[in-house]
Amino acid sequence: MPNTVPIAFSFLALWLGLAPIDVVGGDAFAEFLQPAFAQSCVKCHGKGPKVKGKVNLFELKSVSDLAEKPELLSKLIEALDSEEMPPEKEPALAPEKRQRLVAELKEILRLSVDSQESLARTPIRRMNRFQYNNAVKDLFRLKVEVFPLPEKMMRDHGYFKPETGKMAPTVKVGSRPLGKSQLIEPRLAGVAPFPQDLRAEHGFDNRGDHLSLSPLLMESFLKLSRSIVNSRDFNSKRCGIWKTFFAGPKKAARAAVKERLRGFLVRAFRRPPDDSTLKRYTAYVHAQLDAGKPFTAAMRAGAAGVICSPRFLYLRERNEKVGDDYELASRLSFFLWGSIPDKTLLELAAAGKLHQPEILRLQVDRMLKDRRLKRFCDSFPSQWLQLDRIISVIPERENNQDFFFGAYRASMHMMLEPLLLFETVLIEDRPITELLAADFSYRSALLEKWYKEGGPAGGPPTAIPFKRVPVTDRRQGGVITNAAVMTMTSSSTRTKPITRGAWLATVIFNNPPEPPPANVPELSEKPAKKDEGLTIRERLAVHRERPDCAGCHAKLDPLGFALENYGPTGLWRDKYSNGRVVDPGGTLLRKHEFKNIVEFKDALLAEKVRFTRAFAGHLLSFAVGRGLVATDSPALDRIAAATIEKGYRMKALVHEIALSEPFLQNSEKKAAK
Repeated sequence: MPNTVPIAFSFLALWLGLAPIDVVGGDAFAEFLQPAFAQSCVKCHGKGPKVKGKVNLFELKSVSDLAEKPELLSKLIEALDSEEMPPEKEPALAPEKRQRLVAELKEILRLSVDSQESLARTPIRRMNRFQYNNAVKDLFRLKVEVFPLPEKMMRDHGYFKPETGKMAPTVKVGSRPLGKSQLIEPRLAGVAPFPQDLRAEHGFDNRGDHLSLSPLLMESFLKLSRSIVNSRDFNSKRCGIWKTFFAGPKKAARAAVKERLRGFLVRAFRRPPDDSTLKRYTAYVHAQLDAGKPFTAAMRAGAAGVICSPRFLYLRERNEKVGDDYELASRLSFFLWGSIPDKTLLELAAAGKLHQPEILRLQVDRMLKDRRLKRFCDSFPSQWLQLDRIISVIPERENNQDFFFGAYRASMHMMLEPLLLFETVLIEDRPITELLAADFSYRSALLEKWYKEGGPAGGPPTAIPFKRVPVTDRRQGGVITNAAVMTMTSSSTRTKPITRGAWLATVIFNNPPEPPPANVPELSEKPAKKDEGLTIRERLAVHRERPDCAGCHAKLDPLGFALENYGPTGLWRDKYSNGRVVDPGGTLLRKHEFKNIVEFKDALLAEKVRFTRAFAGHLLSFAVGRGLVATDSPALDRIAAATIEKGYRMKALVHEIALSEPFLQNSEKKAAK
């Protein structure tokens, strides 16, 4: 790195482990790492009567011992960098010493990863329900939806135009939870979806290890494929490939089958079919014709067989050392479009050019301007923010009458606000830090009145106008203090600071806490008579006194109580119902003291490098369809550093993920870096 690089970037590189102070070797281990462990760590992790967390640092005798344990290295880096270790009751590490420890350990991890022959692999995975709908729609160029998708939280009423690079000042949106009318859109009659795929814990619904195919589900796909092609709405008006695939040719019908199937199978299987596969499907359609079926019916039967084939349903890595542009095309299209590659991607893959950095960048740019990007926005942000939790939240009516209006709830408007913010940051290529604290938002009339007065407004649950409004009160703005998040992290009667803290740790810092011990009772909804005068902080103090709870509380309490001024439905309060003053103060990461939510947001922004890496981790996991492991850490450092250097821009982050080693070569490390 040249000496002209600004000092700030040098600190950034050091934090990300890209430019360690010394090259780690045996001397560095013996002279620095081992003594540091002995002084600050082995009391709990090696020499004591009980080795905590199953981590025994006393056993480590060399750099090689550490390099052989990348998961342990990753845990050590996280614990030190987040200042979770040493614990509060132990002597603190000097900042310079902590910084050097993190840098040295990151360098060992990088060298460990570089020495390995292969990268982490995504298990073979089935399309989830959302992807299957999109893939079938694109394969047949359908002008209608295949089946209803309640998991799509926000319905676009014509506002989503990423090619413009700008969100309109007023957008019309709908949502399935707003009522059944929001689900009424053109779709294939008689086609019912298979069950919704569950989101992985702290992950997404496209995780390879969660998407298996049971015999019962396989049978469902067989029935589903037939119901799709035999739907009365599957016809020349709604199917874009009808004339070139299903309509009977004027002559030589049998000869037309093979050529039509060839192009169809390339799109369906995302690569050219081998001769035996093409012959098998051709023979099947010929058998239908020989049995007296009309040409269109025979081709329907062939198409039904294709869209229930494992070659269509499954995305798999072939573990080829040189890489595979066809796999890259699929990985890219399922990442950003939730569907199969288009003609352009397949042609570039066929030419072996897609992996070339400049061409890949151009394709990512093209895909980010395509309206199919809405599928990414329909999938990633709601799962990242865990917004599905709000649907089941029903505040107590007695004290929250204004939350309800007619048969509908204010939460139905609340959950659309952070989704529109995410889409704006993406389409307008704004810094991802605006997700933490934005000076604008999109709000409906009801939501605007809710924030100002706490009362309902608005009309029936149809297409709702959301207007772009400035946010001048810094207590609002961003996803953290959004009413949806505050509501879904509360019970029906009270806020839940630990739940809110766990949400922040998981979503914002990508550092989910361990589950609580099984024998720890939850805080009761209503305090006992003797505790009615206590604050929630005082009622929870007993949990901090338990040794098995103290560690997590030290991590979660400052996060959760920072949001305590927001009541169970997201409305601001200065006092509890018992008259006690709310105390939101605390210390973030044991170094940023704050007294209120504005100072807490400032503390988060002071840690924007950490947030960038955490958010990049969420996005990379979604992109590759698996949970991240320790060996992904160096690549994640590089993604974060490049994104930060480019102004924290959302599209820069997407580009860096598409060009990263885990994404480019999911099964084998590239031969040349």
